[in-house]
Amino acid sequence: KAVETPKKEEKKGLWTIFFLAFLGGFAALLMPCIFPMIPMTVSFFMKQSGSRAKGISNAIFYGISIIVIYVLLGSLITGIFGEEALNELSTSVLFNIIFFVILIFFALSFLGAFEIMLPSSWANKIDMQASKSGIVAIFFMALALAVVSFSCTGPIVGTLLVESARNGGIAPIVGMFGFSLAIALPFMLFAMFPGWLNSMPKSGGWLNTVKVSLGFLELAFAFKFLSNADLVLQKHLLERELFIAIWIAVFGAWALYLFGKYMLPHDYEKADKIGVGRLIMAIVVTTFTFYMIPGLWGAPLKI
Repeated sequence: KAVETPKKEEKKGLWTIFFLAFLGGFAALLMPCIFPMIPMTVSFFMKQSGSRAKGISNAIFYGISIIVIYVLLGSLITGIFGEEALNELSTSVLFNIIFFVILIFFALSFLGAFEIMLPSSWANKIDMQASKSGIVAIFFMALALAVVSFSCTGPIVGTLLVESARNGGIAPIVGMFGFSLAIALPFMLFAMFPGWLNSMPKSGGWLNTVKVSLGFLELAFAFKFLSNADLVLQKHLLERELFIAIWIAVFGAWALYLFGKYMLPHDYEKADKIGVGRLIMAIVVTTFTFYMIPGLWGAPLKI
């Protein structure tokens, strides 16, 4: 029984990582650098392939290629660090401080302070291979999507790898599989059912709202790592009250943004009118912000 329990806990942990990574992949889909690519890519396969069956098979291979690329990334992380080392890193003060800094960097990128870009020469070389025909070209098209969309997906992938690294084992591989599956599925499904493209929402300013919202989440998430480091060092610099105060400030700022009270660098225009979805999200974030306030005076925050 003593042997079985850790295995069950590890299995449960991997399912949690997979689910969170799948949600992360879905969030990445709603980014300005991926969402507009869905109808364009599906239309390309349907027109260039000659027949509908060939178009569907090409789109499925494209989706599988996306999964393979990200799973290889997860395998690389596991291979470089090793399963045991990843587990030990989760309790390391240096690990937690480094990833606090990395997540703040990612959050600022999402909020519009700067763009995280891979070297343009990489994209150019991959594009040259993708312009050819055949299965190899489709794989390079998938690789081109991964490289070109890095400014949007990089912070999410980085966060998922950080969180899965804390679990150790094959968690980075499971995480990358969940993430890539969420991105690949729409390309495959829209190719099978092209009529669904008509019901897709149009690209617009709402895509940047999603990106900024993830930036606020990254910012809040970063302090979890700083808190871990403080617990190990026993410095008591980031006590519960200060941690909750930081989260109230972050989520409060997010709520004000969703209500259209201020703009950030990549917003097109001030939101005089906000959509129903944005309003509901603003209410949820505001509710969570108010829920945390009694915690400053020691109230239990069970959620």
